[in-house]
Amino acid sequence: MSDHFSGPRALADPAADLIDMFAFPAPGNPKNLVVVMDAFGKAGPSAVFSDAVIYRFRFRRARIAATGPDAAFAVDADEVAFDFTFDVPKGNEVAHPRQRAHYRTPGGETVSFDTNDERGGSSRDVRVFAGQRSEPFFLDVHTILETAETRQLAFKKTGSDTLYGTNVLAIVLEFEWAKLLGGGPMFAVVCETLRAGPRPVRIERLGRPEIKNVSMSFKMFDLVNRDLEIRDLYNSEDAFALMPDYVGAYRARLNANLSFWDSLDGKIDWPVDESGNHPLTSLLLADFLVVDVSRPFHETSYFEIEQAMLAGRPHATAGGRWLNEDVMDSIFTLYINGGNGPRINDGIDAPIVWSSKVFPYLAPPNPPKVTAR
Repeated sequence: MSDHFSGPRALADPAADLIDMFAFPAPGNPKNLVVVMDAFGKAGPSAVFSDAVIYRFRFRRARIAATGPDAAFAVDADEVAFDFTFDVPKGNEVAHPRQRAHYRTPGGETVSFDTNDERGGSSRDVRVFAGQRSEPFFLDVHTILETAETRQLAFKKTGSDTLYGTNVLAIVLEFEWAKLLGGGPMFAVVCETLRAGPRPVRIERLGRPEIKNVSMSFKMFDLVNRDLEIRDLYNSEDAFALMPDYVGAYRARLNANLSFWDSLDGKIDWPVDESGNHPLTSLLLADFLVVDVSRPFHETSYFEIEQAMLAGRPHATAGGRWLNEDVMDSIFTLYINGGNGPRINDGIDAPIVWSSKVFPYLAPPNPPKVTAR
């Protein structure tokens, strides 16, 4: 799943488990940038944000440093961050209880608002929402696991959405990027959860979808680190400054798993170099969403900037990631045939309800499932 349950620590603390992130120019208003952070997969009606966790968005200016086989981004050291914290809920609401939420702007201003209020909160040049929403992500986990186990594509014409009808806790941030980020027009974006305290400790971080699960979770193909559950270690890293001590382990896992995916159509579209490095490994280890606000919003834009870099051509979209994109098909097609064959379809083409193009974008939460007696 996109980043759902991505390691033992995430399973132990679901309110701090980041499960998805999206970044896109506001449809119809390119002056605004929208980022969405989803946490707490399969959230029940009483699920709340943790009062012991900081939920953080981080932005850095980025630029294309190289194209072709050595495609890479350069990212500035300076950054802008937005922090969200939440009080213990008050009142007796059993379903979707309200919490008092607070966010700190880059200028140091703290603004408070209530969760689960579609009007959200606002301050100068910023609008925010936090609360329970319908899960926007969709995939068939069972056929992915079967594909890894059998080493053959197991996708069906009609799959079964593992997340159908479930909910998440979402934070939506929309702001005028030129005023708050400056520079531009290309930005690298990550989100994080941190244990609150005098020295916050990173619990999890998230940039690109399916790095820790589809791309890193399988151990059996990795001859270097076959016994290592690598994801908690990876989650503790700063997305913009990986520790050199562990990069070799991450690289070995990605090289092995990406080569497995490439093998599934019987031909090699991503030949490794003399050191065994897969052509996508370095780009994916730059694990942040890249959005270019000078380019137009597009509904299928995930990894378009990176693919253009690899091909040595200008990119055509804003990149980032839109809520309704069938990103699993995009990822499988990228990994398996590099776009040199038919689009790979996993049999799941839509969530239970589409997100909209108006604030707060994600659809309202689904009703609790009724269990037959």
